[in-house]
Amino acid sequence: MQTPGISLRPVAQRSDHALMLQAVAAADEVRYATSPNPWVGAVLVTSDGRSFSGATEPAGGRHAEVVALEQARAAGADPSGGTLLVTLEPCHHHGRTPPCTDALVAAGVRRVVVATLDPDRRVSGRGIDALRAAGIEVELGVAAAEAEQQLAAYLTHRRTGRPWVTLKLAATLDGRTAAADGSSRWITGEEARADAHRLRAEHDAVLVGAGTVRADDPALTVRHVRGRDPLRVVLGHAPAGARVHPALELSGPLPEVLADLAERGVLTVLVEGGPTVARAFHHAGLVDRYVLYLAPAFMGGSDGAPVFAGAGAANVAELRRSRLLGVRQVGDDLRLDLAGAPVPAVVV
Repeated sequence: MQTPGISLRPVAQRSDHALMLQAVAAADEVRYATSPNPWVGAVLVTSDGRSFSGATEPAGGRHAEVVALEQARAAGADPSGGTLLVTLEPCHHHGRTPPCTDALVAAGVRRVVVATLDPDRRVSGRGIDALRAAGIEVELGVAAAEAEQQLAAYLTHRRTGRPWVTLKLAATLDGRTAAADGSSRWITGEEARADAHRLRAEHDAVLVGAGTVRADDPALTVRHVRGRDPLRVVLGHAPAGARVHPALELSGPLPEVLADLAERGVLTVLVEGGPTVARAFHHAGLVDRYVLYLAPAFMGGSDGAPVFAGAGAANVAELRRSRLLGVRQVGDDLRLDLAGAPVPAVVV
């Protein structure tokens, strides 16, 4: 039986791009387990053609490069003279673990292929420089688009100083999120609600306004699926007996709130606020991804709550247009994923 994470397929039959996609796949397995560290994948190809994959462990554990190296050693393979492919530039600083660049140099790796640079100010090109200074051949940019898409939340955090923001909305086909009496449970069906809980589990924090807490008294925990509970954040002050507690209560301009969360190690935030909070994030250009659940239902009038409160575009020319990332049916409802603000380019 072949050991998991080990391939005996000759390296000559696999391109750097294909191997990097294998590293991306390895990272995908730990996508929601490594925060606040980035979810990174690596593949080591030894000089005799065997390959060993690794992925970053939870905070305090080994990074992907070290996991791949130790996989090889455990199988009796020699990493020296091999090629290591990694989705993010190897670190070159002491944090919870020693620098990965030191591990690669000590292992005698001949060549390192990197998908994308790490914009963290402690790395930001220094990892590549250290490898080259040690005589290791370094290639950059292989499968960069795939790696950067996977690492978008981490890259946003490091490049902007704020977390990646997902705005979750649920509405009828005529764009209403609640009836005239304020009732909103439930616009979408059970399957969509379970999917929304899965979305909640995928984020480090979930954020709502104090008005939503007073109106709906949400728990903001993960219940309909298996997964971790995110940090609960309230804009303003929640009543003492609210189910959202224990919660972090923040106030002030949204950029400052997001910067505060970023400093706490929050990489991803799911905004589940009502029309007022949704509009604030939308109009401030702070949304990286929109997730909209559409129910096959009509409110049938203009007196229900809209998706966004307040005034909108004055004319069609001022529409805030987005890009559709995906559409799928969830039970009787539709889930639409749309792109938000573009991720800034890294400057090294």
